[in-house]
Amino acid sequence: MHKFFSITILLLAAIITHAQQKQSFGVVSYSTPVNWQKQQTEAGVQLSVTDKKTGGYAIAFITKAIASDAEANENFKTDWARLVKASVQVNGEPAMQQPFSENGWNVVSGTANYTDGAVTGMATLLTATGGGQMVSVLLMTNTQQYQNNLLAFINSLDLAKVTTNSTGDKTPAVINNSNNSSIVGLWIFYNTEANGYSNGFPVVTGGYMRREYLFNTDGTYTFRAKDWMVYVKDILFVYETGTYTVKGNQITITPKKGTGEWWSKAASGRTSEWGKLVRSSSDYKLETVTYTFEFKYYSGSNALVLKAAKPTSRDGAKNPNQREQEYIYSVRELDKSLIDNPPGFKK
Repeated sequence: MHKFFSITILLLAAIITHAQQKQSFGVVSYSTPVNWQKQQTEAGVQLSVTDKKTGGYAIAFITKAIASDAEANENFKTDWARLVKASVQVNGEPAMQQPFSENGWNVVSGTANYTDGAVTGMATLLTATGGGQMVSVLLMTNTQQYQNNLLAFINSLDLAKVTTNSTGDKTPAVINNSNNSSIVGLWIFYNTEANGYSNGFPVVTGGYMRREYLFNTDGTYTFRAKDWMVYVKDILFVYETGTYTVKGNQITITPKKGTGEWWSKAASGRTSEWGKLVRSSSDYKLETVTYTFEFKYYSGSNALVLKAAKPTSRDGAKNPNQREQEYIYSVRELDKSLIDNPPGFKK
């Protein structure tokens, strides 16, 4: 176990009230570390920091209090599955710490290593149960760089005295923002090609699979895909444009024009270069799809989660053995796209 988290778990029981710039969210009060970003919705409070040079990040997420008649251990298991296992690959069961009580709350905590693609880190979950309610605090980081910040945050936590189900409801904490302005921007799914695993880590080949949605403020969108894979002869390129509409927590994407193409690889073998157009993809089709969507926070970044009733031409079959398809796209700066158009391609 990382030294940082050994210290962290010992300090979880030391919740104090004298931190500076105290803020409150429901039954939890806390202090935001200096220079951390804060995002608050009715679902919860997200505090995060990222070092763009090293890729190091740290996240603290406080859920809203929700109603629960379950025991403390069961509530921990519920939020461990919902907040941790649903967002990253957890390597084994969490190492549980000694439960303790605070202001009428029964507090259960645990920690485990995780992997998220090529990233490894540590997740710690603290779940408090009392008065017919439950609330959780989640910490995730892939570095010791923010050790002092996280320790200060933990020490700033304070739970209000239990009052029976005064603030809880039965709706889990899901970040949901259903208006056009919230979905505007560049949303990406970048995945590296791997040839098996070694010691629990993927053996990358240098190939990649990339998908992007660009949602514009005028209700138009562009979808692009590029696959450069070592074990596939040619490069797949997809370009599609059309319109989108948002109603509640549903988005309908209506394509107007689109193409799927196969290109040869460059003679140099470089993944950033193109060869020549080989053929159009015969199985690519324009498809109007209505997705249910929500926003979540994964591994230091906001994510757009799209759910469809069946596999789509654009997104593919994410879960071939499941009826509902779920696609997760992370937010990215507009000028940071990693998909380039083929030579001579006209939009």
